[in-house]
Amino acid sequence: MILRIAADGVVLLHLGFILFVLFGALLVWRWPRLAWVHLPAVAWGAAVELLHLYCPLTPLENLLRQAAGQQGYSGGFVEQYLIPLIYPAGLTPQLQLWLGALVLLVNLPVYLWLLLRGLRR
Repeated sequence: MILRIAADGVVLLHLGFILFVLFGALLVWRWPRLAWVHLPAVAWGAAVELLHLYCPLTPLENLLRQAAGQQGYSGGFVEQYLIPLIYPAGLTPQLQLWLGALVLLVNLPVYLWLLLRGLRR
């Protein structure tokens, strides 16, 4: 039971990280010092999608699920939980490029605005 809850916790942590990567620039807008945490998260999130890297949270979740007697899954977090909701047909390398670009496009305008604001001061 505890291992299953831990696996579910990893899923929530994973989702929270993805949301932070996508929308954390809005938090940085309010608290600029948070950029020191957000920029590396954006770099990692974009690299995972653009370079087709494997996030270490996925094997951790699978390990916990298997230790709890559940079946793990192949693929990554995005393929398991998000793609069926967003792209029911499945994830392709081309869609991964779009997701990586989305990470950059959502965050870049906010950081450019913060940079311009800082330069004006």
